[in-house]
Amino acid sequence: MQEAIDFLSAKNSIFLEIIEKYGLPPIPRRPQGFETLVLLILEQQVSIDSAKATFLKIKAYTTCNPETLSVLSDEEFRALGVSRQKTKYIKILSEAVLNKELDIESLAAKSAKQVREELIKLKGIGNWTIDIYLMFCLQEPDLIPLGDIAVINTIKELLDIHDKQEMEIHAQQWSPYRSYATYLLWHYYLNKRNRKITY
Repeated sequence: MQEAIDFLSAKNSIFLEIIEKYGLPPIPRRPQGFETLVLLILEQQVSIDSAKATFLKIKAYTTCNPETLSVLSDEEFRALGVSRQKTKYIKILSEAVLNKELDIESLAAKSAKQVREELIKLKGIGNWTIDIYLMFCLQEPDLIPLGDIAVINTIKELLDIHDKQEMEIHAQQWSPYRSYATYLLWHYYLNKRNRKITY
């Protein structure tokens, strides 16, 4: 991590300022597999905390695996706090695993590009979900999720860049450590707002 920090600080002093003010960022880690993908679907466009609460309800109610979730009724999902749309996405994921269209365990041996090509085929799994899975589960070091509102808002605030394409071009100079740049941006975003989250 120190190598990444040194590299990024040399590129832009803003990273050094974040560390001086808030310390080193946590590096999010999550287990690979089906459960994490379900949690990421739940996290789309809601807070991590509320998604986690729903996820824990599912786990308290039943086994969180493709066999069980593929046959859970829409009413049961609704009672657990899952929207109709996300219920559909979880069922699509479950069926893809059961039909062997998706082998989640094999993703670890693939490149980030191959993982993206494989997961993007599933309705309900877009680039943000794939980015987070690559970063948190597969420890991909060089990604910036520009579908993430906290990342976008922090770049706007700290670097005064407001166009997404410009952000992407600007972030190329942070390669091969764009994921670490992301962890620092999140770290700033959360600390500035006095928010604590556990990944």
